[in-house]
Amino acid sequence: MADVTGEKIKMELETFDITCDDDAVLDKMLEQCLCHRIKAEDIVNEWFAFSTTKGLLKLTVTSLETFEHEVLNKKQKNKGSSKSSKFNNTRDVHSIQELIQAEEEEENLLDSYSTPSKVGSQKRALTTPEQPQSKRAAARLSSPGLLLSPASFSPCPTPSQKYSMRGARGEVVATFGAVQGPRWSGKGQTVVQVDLLEGREDSLTSSYKYMFQRLRDVRDVLTEKIEGLGEELRTHFNIEEFSPASLPVQDTVTVLGQVCCDSNGKLNAQSVLLEASQEHGARQVPVDLSELKDYSLFPGQVVVMEGINTSGSRFVASKLYEGVPLPFYSTPESTKEINEALEPVMVMVACGPYTPSDSLAYDPLIDLINIINKDRPDVCILLGPFVDSKHEQIEKGQVTETFETIFSRCVDSIVDGTRGTGCKLVFIPSQRDVHHHYIYPQPPFTLPDLKKDDVQRVTLAPDPCTLLIGGVTLGLTSTDILFHMGAEEISSATGSDRFSRIMKHMLTQRSYYPLYPPAEEVNMDYERFQQYGLLPLTPDILIVPSEMRYFIKDVIGCACVNPGRLTKGQVGGTYGRFLIQQNPVYEEGRRVSPCIAGQVVKI
Repeated sequence: MADVTGEKIKMELETFDITCDDDAVLDKMLEQCLCHRIKAEDIVNEWFAFSTTKGLLKLTVTSLETFEHEVLNKKQKNKGSSKSSKFNNTRDVHSIQELIQAEEEEENLLDSYSTPSKVGSQKRALTTPEQPQSKRAAARLSSPGLLLSPASFSPCPTPSQKYSMRGARGEVVATFGAVQGPRWSGKGQTVVQVDLLEGREDSLTSSYKYMFQRLRDVRDVLTEKIEGLGEELRTHFNIEEFSPASLPVQDTVTVLGQVCCDSNGKLNAQSVLLEASQEHGARQVPVDLSELKDYSLFPGQVVVMEGINTSGSRFVASKLYEGVPLPFYSTPESTKEINEALEPVMVMVACGPYTPSDSLAYDPLIDLINIINKDRPDVCILLGPFVDSKHEQIEKGQVTETFETIFSRCVDSIVDGTRGTGCKLVFIPSQRDVHHHYIYPQPPFTLPDLKKDDVQRVTLAPDPCTLLIGGVTLGLTSTDILFHMGAEEISSATGSDRFSRIMKHMLTQRSYYPLYPPAEEVNMDYERFQQYGLLPLTPDILIVPSEMRYFIKDVIGCACVNPGRLTKGQVGGTYGRFLIQQNPVYEEGRRVSPCIAGQVVKI
């Protein structure tokens, strides 16, 4: 490690705001770099993680000796012992690489006795599921996933016992439509196009500066939302005009406003306020719901009500107008003629976390990669979190690698492990991704090290986003809007379930996150939300992963899916898959849903 110098170590320390002017300390760290053959940036990362677990330990020669004893020496010992162990239950990255290298030499020796055609196809057979594989090849297929448990974790991750002992693997727990054929399988159609609906130029494609919004700007966005939805409702229901809700009148009037709560507590039937737009004074008026038979309300909902306000202090509502959804995507005429000749597209959807709560081993993700290789979906949509900020070991700082490095290995394993399937991959971030921007709307991931051959196969999308796959639109958000709205919504509606009502609210309020104020864990940038957080149309399929129970439902013509999360605590969770017909058709002037069938399956 001749390129390591004390000056370079000092510069790396400054990236963590650690100032060090003690030459003895720098010399000690330089000595450790040379003895343990590690780079300057690596030893600083190791030290920062170690000092954090010790309560921000001060950088001294004595503390460095403790650091070397507890971290560096153990890493060196593990590295040495891995050479003599062919099978490592903790999946040490160094031992895996050496095992792979040794097996490759053995395979190359066997290949020298094979025909030229076999020699040329042998490596492909190790990474694709089309051809029968030996046990050695099957073990190597999962080797990309093994990199997800790096040896530099502290402590070294061990597989979750509860996850490995889970039952009902592959059980279908929710269905929609009917599947033709014995089992689910895609075609690996590399010609299937996956695009952002609005196009790259009109979508959120890069990071932006946040934490600079003014209250006036937030007010303007909310006012435009009220007035915009109000105008759509006025036109649809042929309402002449809206009256101020706070004006004392003896006759029935129609008013427009936004639902809010009269306190910081949870909304209930006695705490409902209606906040008018700026045009009508922006005043808040208490609402009496006693004369409404059926209603479903939540904070931030834009509503039109009929009623009377005899005193000017309380509006007694007698009628609540239903919201109006946006139209569906219109398929170009030129593509409708070839619709019958197109094969259905299989789409798989999974949402993180991809590790059990008691382990940092990515075994669930490895299982998902094996399922992708087996079922060969045409498109696989993966939503975060990939490196979960709510994981207990991450919260306690019990990892020594950077979060960016862990995420990079995670993505590389997915891309490399599915390359032979021809499956298109879509990565969508989550606000629980500890290494990414903690803001909504959330910019997409950046993968600067993505290979050129994989650029066409990988789509990096923001949260939320609307995708266009073979003429079919999919709306997606990784933010748990179901949980957030489910905690705030009040209803007297009979014969409807809460999930259907919430999904209908999203479609009729034309927003991926219609709740206001948002949940405490959601950092909303309202100016960007106005640009990128509203529904541009009613999607054919709306995907909203949540901690709440999985489902697939038809809501006003839209197939709404909660695929669940890939892990639920220490045990396995679920993922979703569905078949869609490219370029939807119309029968008797009515649009036919392109979602042929859907399932939620246990991992």
